[in-house]
Amino acid sequence: MGDISKDIHSTFKNTKVKALINIIYTANWINSHQNEFFKPYGISPQQFNILRILRGAGKPIKVQTIKERMLERAPNATRLMDKLCAKTLINRLPCPDDRRVVHIEITEKGLLLLKAIDKEFKEDLLEKLTDEEAQMLSDLLDKIR
Repeated sequence: MGDISKDIHSTFKNTKVKALINIIYTANWINSHQNEFFKPYGISPQQFNILRILRGAGKPIKVQTIKERMLERAPNATRLMDKLCAKTLINRLPCPDDRRVVHIEITEKGLLLLKAIDKEFKEDLLEKLTDEEAQMLSDLLDKIR
């Protein structure tokens, strides 16, 4: 089992500081793993999140709705969607009622990419946790927020 004190060669003022540093360190560790996983697919974890939101919606949705549902509230969501559009993974649809509003839909190519990712995506980052421990971790993270 890992120990944040050993991993970063440091001591901490108290257990709450240690826990906070551990959350940040672990979040970066997970992010690094995700970046490596998605690299062969030519997308980022944030772009994957957008595609999953669109697949889950089952219909075209507003850009603002996508931004609200994103795990990482990225101010660059429009740029992320530009890249997905350039890869023909999503389409922009003008709203007939309001020219200022744009709806986004996932393309068949986007759905096929998600299907391929689903086959390879594993929950192995949490494999050392039991279901009960995973629930406890989730509850504790909820409590922090």
